[in-house]
Amino acid sequence: MKSKSLYFGLFLFAMLFAVGHLSAAEKPKVLRHVVEFKFSPQATAENIQKIEKSFAALPQKIKEIKNFEWGTNVSPEGLNQGLTHCFILTFTSDKDRDAYLVHPDHKAFGKSLGKDLEKVTVIDFWTK
Repeated sequence: MKSKSLYFGLFLFAMLFAVGHLSAAEKPKVLRHVVEFKFSPQATAENIQKIEKSFAALPQKIKEIKNFEWGTNVSPEGLNQGLTHCFILTFTSDKDRDAYLVHPDHKAFGKSLGKDLEKVTVIDFWTK
């Protein structure tokens, strides 16, 4: 009985190890849309908070967004060039990302940024 339990335990461990180490080819690739903001000196804390909330509300309005994360810079390196906020949106296809780009709620959000935003950087990439 002990040997059966031992073999079952080893089998279970091997299966969990294999699932946790899928090759890159087996993991589904997703499209990441990374947006970074540098706010203008006249942007108030209140306006910045409104922008954060407005951006974070987009996934509930735009079904093509599969995941949304954001945060503020905490790097000690000092290489952020004034960019303080990073937003990462995940899409499953170019088509979904393209639908997001022209979506009325995304367009309205962009227009709402006004003079509070000094610089925006955007980069898209497929995960590997």
